[in-house]
Amino acid sequence: MPTEYSGSGDPQRTIDLLWGVHRRRRGPRPSLSGEQVVTTATGIADQEGLGRLSMRRLADELGITAMSLYGYVPSKAELLDVMADRAYAEITFSGSPATPWQEKLTALAGQHWDLLLAHPWLLQIAASRPLLGPGVTAFYDAELAAVDGLGLTGIDMDLIVSLLDDYVRGAARGAVEAAQAQAHTGVSDQQWWQTYGPLLAEVLDPARFPTAVRVGAAAGAEYGAAHDPARSFKFGLRRVIDGIEAFMPEAST
Repeated sequence: MPTEYSGSGDPQRTIDLLWGVHRRRRGPRPSLSGEQVVTTATGIADQEGLGRLSMRRLADELGITAMSLYGYVPSKAELLDVMADRAYAEITFSGSPATPWQEKLTALAGQHWDLLLAHPWLLQIAASRPLLGPGVTAFYDAELAAVDGLGLTGIDMDLIVSLLDDYVRGAARGAVEAAQAQAHTGVSDQQWWQTYGPLLAEVLDPARFPTAVRVGAAAGAEYGAAHDPARSFKFGLRRVIDGIEAFMPEAST
C-alpha cells in the first residue's frame, strides 16, 4: 500500500478546510457542500481503496468537472487530511468522571480499532505528522482526559497516548493485511494452512525447533487454523493497559 503524508497540502487552505473557515473566493456559488465532497471521497476510499481515489474520479462521481472540484479543495493532499479528520470524528466517548481510567482508555482504543477496520485507508496515511483538525484533536483530548489528574506530567500523558495509538494502529494493520490477503488470493487462512501445514510437517524437525513445534501445536489445537485478529488485539490491549498501570504513580493506582 503506498503511503500518504498528512500536512502535504497548502497549510492555510488545509487549516481552513479542516476547521470550516470560509474565505471569500471569486467565481460562481458552489452547487455542492464541502461535506458532500468529503463523504463521496470517503465512500470511494472505503469501497475501492485509496489508490482508486483521484480528483478526476471524484469529480465524475459528484457529476461535476474536475476544474469545478478544485473550487472545493485545491488538491488530493488537502482532501485526504479532511477525510481522515472527519473519520476520526466518528469516535465518541462519554464515560462518567467516576469511570476508571483503564476502562476509558480501553473503550477509546476499541473505538479506534473499529474505526481503522471500517476505514482501512487511514492506515495508509503516515502518523508521524498529526492531523490538525477538530476530529483528531477531540480524540486526542479524550485520551488525555482519561489519564488526567493521576499525577502524571504532561509529557508522560502524551507518551502514554502515543503508545496506545501505536499499538492500535499496528494491530489494525495486521488485521487489515490478513483480510486483504484473503480478498486478493481468494484463499482463507484455514485453506492456506490445509495446504501448507502437511508440507511444513514433512520438513520441520522437532529436535531442531522443539519450542516452536510444541507451542505451535498447542495454539493450533486451541484456536484452530484461522488466526483471530480481534482476539489478539484484545489480549495485547490488556497487556498494554497493564503496563501503563504499572507505570502510574503509586498514589493513583
